[in-house]
Amino acid sequence: MIGKLKGKLVEVEGNLGLIETSGGVFYQLYLTPSIIKQHKEKSEIEVYTYLQVREDALVLFGFESKKEYDFFKLLLAVSGVGPKTAFSVISFSKIDDLIKAIKENNSDYFIKIPGLGKKTAMKIILELSQKFESEFKLEKMYLSEEDKIVVDALISLGFKSIQAKKLLSQLAKNLSLEDKIKEGIKLATNPEKKI
Repeated sequence: MIGKLKGKLVEVEGNLGLIETSGGVFYQLYLTPSIIKQHKEKSEIEVYTYLQVREDALVLFGFESKKEYDFFKLLLAVSGVGPKTAFSVISFSKIDDLIKAIKENNSDYFIKIPGLGKKTAMKIILELSQKFESEFKLEKMYLSEEDKIVVDALISLGFKSIQAKKLLSQLAKNLSLEDKIKEGIKLATNPEKKI
């Protein structure tokens, strides 16, 4: 498996790049527009790669960061999404924007991506929102600095992380930092109380 390539970008044609490694081996791979924009021909380049094995060909896709590569693999797990579609999603979006669109069930965001229809967009949102909830705890990624302090304070008072986040989600957003901690404790000791 080719996981990463480092070398000189010697040729670019459309979104296909040719990288020459120090050992003199040339690899042809698909590159995202942001990689092509950042690297002129003959410049040094280092990319994460995914190798698609087909009956008639071996196809390499290049990614700027581990985050892009990981998200690409998540997209491949969605039924009906192949490497080319997943690569198109990564090529025309920022990962943070994709996560936001999934969190907000924003299918319009995905439909703007070339080659993506409404049905596939809905599949991506549905399947990835479930994955984020179980594997990545999406709400954790969107905690403000203040909310992180509240969660940490509740954890230091003996609450489990999941419990602290659940309490936080039940608190009014306009409360001060101190009040959020106080109300969180009250809510934990009196679950019937509505905040």
